[in-house]
Amino acid sequence: MNPPVRTLPRGVRGKNGARSASGGRFFPGPLLLAALALSCGRPPGDPVESADPVATSAGRTRIVLLGTGTPNADPERSGPALAIVVDSASYLVDAGPGVVRRAAAAAARHRISALQPPGLTHLFITHLHSDHTVGLPDVMLSPWTLDRTDPLLLFGPPGTAAMAEHLRAAYTEDVRVRLEGLEPANPTGWETVARDVAPGLVFEDERVRVFAFTVPHGSWDAAYGYRFETPDRTIVVSGDTGPGEAVVEACAGCDVLVHEVYAGEGFQHRSGPWQRYHSSFHTSASELGELAARAGARALVLTHLLLWGASVESVVEEIRQHYHGPVFVGNDLDVY
Repeated sequence: MNPPVRTLPRGVRGKNGARSASGGRFFPGPLLLAALALSCGRPPGDPVESADPVATSAGRTRIVLLGTGTPNADPERSGPALAIVVDSASYLVDAGPGVVRRAAAAAARHRISALQPPGLTHLFITHLHSDHTVGLPDVMLSPWTLDRTDPLLLFGPPGTAAMAEHLRAAYTEDVRVRLEGLEPANPTGWETVARDVAPGLVFEDERVRVFAFTVPHGSWDAAYGYRFETPDRTIVVSGDTGPGEAVVEACAGCDVLVHEVYAGEGFQHRSGPWQRYHSSFHTSASELGELAARAGARALVLTHLLLWGASVESVVEEIRQHYHGPVFVGNDLDVY
């Protein structure tokens, strides 16, 4: 029998160390404590996060969900975005609407200085759908007006650099006025160094290695997931994807798989054209369960949830037909 669903009040931490910042639900499987101990690099029950990540000797890596939504205008879920935080550095994945404010909210709520605007210097785009990129000019420019001095390093599939260049042209007058007017703006933080990348190792520094891999996302010629290898965790972010082997191969026993999902129960009520669309562009809960099991993921975090009136409980039940590890239903500003 699966363990009961538990709901945490806002800001309350469960005994396993998981926090739900928005009163969200988590669904601990029988392997939860062991899995979290392995994936977090600390004994069960110890805090998942620290007030000062620089001073943390163990558990250097955290996943911060900034936006867990879709194109649907859900007031409880901002557009797709998350951050991998390693020590004092942050690495953003995708840029849904309002991403800089979401990062500032996470920085304030969890006291993660790496998510304050000056620290937003790395961004990895999974694909160029608007819900994943309308926050791109926000990341390019807003942190600069809030004292970022380093250029933004931007990585993504083909077309990313062209998008950044068009946005740079669109905001030429904004940049000129800030640099030449009375505003004491620094001369470097507005710049973006954008790179179209191919699958493989796309970035490396002393804290992380980031690999891109191709995922099937309907009609897109290029859509990526990312694998982050840090000193203490391996994290795979699916991006938007239909079912396939790419995520299985990229995870291969990863500590945490962050994956999109749609509810099979809600899917049954969609019209034929929408069913054809979603089954090609996205992954059902049952398909995700099979995927996560084959991938050997030690923990599964759900994001980009398409429910269509179904409950999160039904989504988890569909997943549990195949995958029996810990499953977390992600909410905005959750930390793992």
